[in-house]
Order: sequence, then C-alpha cells, then structure tokens
Amino acid sequence: MLKALCRLACLLLLLPAAEPTVAEGDSRPNIVVVLADDLESGTLPYFPNISRHLVRQGASFDRFFVTNSWCCPSRSSILRSQHVHSHSVWTNTAPEGGFDRFHTLGLERSTIGTWMQQAGYRTGLMGKFLNHYPGASAPETFVPPGWNEWAVPVRALYEEYGYRLNENGTLYDYNWSEHAYLSDVLANKAYDFIRGSDKPFFLFLAPIGPHNPANPALRHMDAFPMAKAPRTPSFNQDDVSAEPLWLRTRPPLSPMLVDEVDERFRARLRSMLGVDDLVGAVVHALRDSGKLDDTYIFFSSDNGFHLGTHRLKQGKTTPFEEAIRVPMVVRGPGVEPGSMINQMGAAIDLAPTIAELGGATVPPFAEGRSLVPLLRGRPPDEWRTQVLVEFARPSDRSSAAQTPVPAYQALRTEQYAYVRYETGERQLYDLDADPYELRNLAMTADPGLVARLDARLAGMVACSGANCREADRQE
Repeated sequence: MLKALCRLACLLLLLPAAEPTVAEGDSRPNIVVVLADDLESGTLPYFPNISRHLVRQGASFDRFFVTNSWCCPSRSSILRSQHVHSHSVWTNTAPEGGFDRFHTLGLERSTIGTWMQQAGYRTGLMGKFLNHYPGASAPETFVPPGWNEWAVPVRALYEEYGYRLNENGTLYDYNWSEHAYLSDVLANKAYDFIRGSDKPFFLFLAPIGPHNPANPALRHMDAFPMAKAPRTPSFNQDDVSAEPLWLRTRPPLSPMLVDEVDERFRARLRSMLGVDDLVGAVVHALRDSGKLDDTYIFFSSDNGFHLGTHRLKQGKTTPFEEAIRVPMVVRGPGVEPGSMINQMGAAIDLAPTIAELGGATVPPFAEGRSLVPLLRGRPPDEWRTQVLVEFARPSDRSSAAQTPVPAYQALRTEQYAYVRYETGERQLYDLDADPYELRNLAMTADPGLVARLDARLAGMVACSGANCREADRQE
C-alpha cells in the first residue's frame, strides 16, 4: 500500500516543461483516449493538467457532438462508429439498452478494441465500460473480446469508493480508504500499462468523474469554494412559452434550487480534479518511457450536462447544446499546439480516426469520418454539414423517471438546430442569431426552411454505413 501511495504522489507532481524525445521501435503511434462521464463544454480551463498538457499542446474542436446525450447509447456509438438507429442500443437499461442490449446483439465482437488488436496493438480498457455491465447477461468475470488489459468496475462504480473491479477476469474489492479512489487506481494501472508496453498500444481510459454523485478524492474536498455555475443567457431561462410541453411546464428555478445548482457545479469540478490527475499520470508515464512524442492523446466526454440551463437543475438527454456538445482535444504527432478546429466533429468519428492512425481496418458498418485530415491541418474539400442526435425514452420506469424528455430526432447543422419529437412538437433555433437557443422558431419560420431541414433529418435517420458520410453533407 505504501509503495502505491508513494508512486501516486510522484505521478501527481507538476511535470517539467521539456518534452521527451520520440520513442524508438515500431513507427506506429501509441493512442490514449480519456473519456470523462457527463462533462459539459467550457470547463477545461479549471483543470491544470488537461489545460497544460492537452489544450496547449494539442488541437481543440470548437463544435464536437454526441449521437445521443445519454451514457450507454453514446458510448456504443463511440466504440462502433455508428448512429444509435444503427447499433440499436437506445437507452441505459435493458431491454432497449445498457450492456445487456450491447451484449445480446453481439456488438462487442467488432469494436475499436478488436480492430486495433487485430492490427497488432496491445489494447486496454480501464474504467467505465457500458451501463449496468455485466448485469444478468454475463458473469462478473466476463471480459469482452478486443482487450488485452481490462480493469472495469462491476459494482458501485459511481461512488468511486467501495467498488468491485474486474481485473482481467479476476474480481477485487476496493474499500473506502484514500488509496482506493477509483481515478487514482486507474492512474496507477494506466502508468503500469504504458511503462510495460514494448509495442504500440491503444489505451481507453474511462474515469467516472464528474458523473453524479461526483465524489472527489479527499485531497480535493475543499477545492473551488466560491465557484458558481456559469450564468449564461440560457441559465434559468425566462421565457419558455414557445417551447414543447415538457419544458413549457417547468417552473423557474427558485433561489434555493439555484444554490443547489452551484453546489453541484462545485462537486463536479472537485470530482474532475481526480480525472485531471489521471491525465497528468498518463503524460508522466509517457514522458518517462520516452513515448510522449509518439503518442496521440484524445480527451472528450460521452455527453454534456445541464446545470441550471433551460430551467433544468441538472441532467442530460435533451437536444440542447448543453447536452449534445462536448469538449474534444487531441495532442500528438503533426497536431499544431494550441490550435482550434472549426469543422463539426462527432462521437462516431473517434473510432475511424484511431483506426487510421494505427493502420487498422474499419468495417463497412462504420458511419463516422476520420478526423486525421483535420488534425494535420489539411481539411478535405467536402466535410460534414450536419450531425444527427437521436433519443428514445426507456420503458423501465425508474430510468424513465430520470428524464422528462419525449423521444426525438434532432439535426444540428452549421446554422440551425432542428428537433422533431414523437409528440409532434418541434424546435428550431437559428444558432447564428440565437446561440443559446432561447427563441423557438418552429411555428413562425419559413415553411420551406422547415421542409428542407425535415428532409435532411429524414436522410440522416435513414442512413447506414458508408452512405451516412454522404447524408451528413447534404444541404
């Protein structure tokens, strides 16, 4: 235990400004993905390691979107490069979603893990996999194909203490002591994985922060004492008279609820400091092993989060920017430090990008685009002009109670956000004039514009495989 604590303390030291030399050996790059859980856009400046080692040393995407603003559907899209209507993992829980749905459909047989493993990479997944893994459909010792190293919680993961971890098919119980904090355990395992790899590796790190209850490490308990949730124009939205019923019937947040929003914001920032330390540990391990200059590091989130915006005290699953737009930063060979990428990116692009960087074969069912040309500063002549977001309500009552939002299909274009609900209601926002989505134009807009957006949305919903890369640039 003492040895582990000493090593963790070393990992958390501020890293020197000098960068290492390029690693010797296989010329293919190493690839690390760090996927936060429920992290909204706009918060990265709070986190020193992410800011220093990723944002300042890499490229940030100005507009990066998820296919669904809920954990399991989004993560399924990331793993397989498919829209939700293609992989059919619709919710977080069985029977429509969760790990049970992913497993029952056999989707784990072809993911970015299997693609990279087949290309000769050493692969690892550490942290959260899919919601309710392993559930009733697999034993707690189950390890999906595609992963040489596996360290995934099977119980009590969101507490970050007192959890059970499946480590390569063997179960270990962690207690509530300081050294058992999950982000720190993952940091140690990532450090060992990186230092112990003698061939190119692909490491998928999925820490829990800042997902509720957003438990921080003890060392971070008192951080951000005065922080408050951003008071954007959409915070506690004043006029919702033109909105769909689910939003129109929500009362304004009371002063007491606004205080709770601020406390939740502070808790989430504290929780994210553990993720930030994990990022520091990854960079430290790469530097010490001479691999940093030959490694791509991706940082993103599975969905965004509401904190007082649009009268929502907290939550996700909506088609608003706060829920579907997530941070995305990449550093690595050929990526201009401190740069900004303005083209629209999507969660389904991660797997094709990683596959191209590693020389892996992407199966025909993949629907995303490789971001490699954008990372290298050579955007193609034709790029996507729109992103599809889909949401379905779960039949499970306990899960359905988490969200008031009806099922919908949404189109995010360069200028517009257009939403079509199962109730027949619609939303339309001109993001050039109304970036905070405060004026729903669906009832007053030019019928021709609505018809065109509706046709574009229909084309995206009907797309499959490679033709999604044609549908996503139709105007």
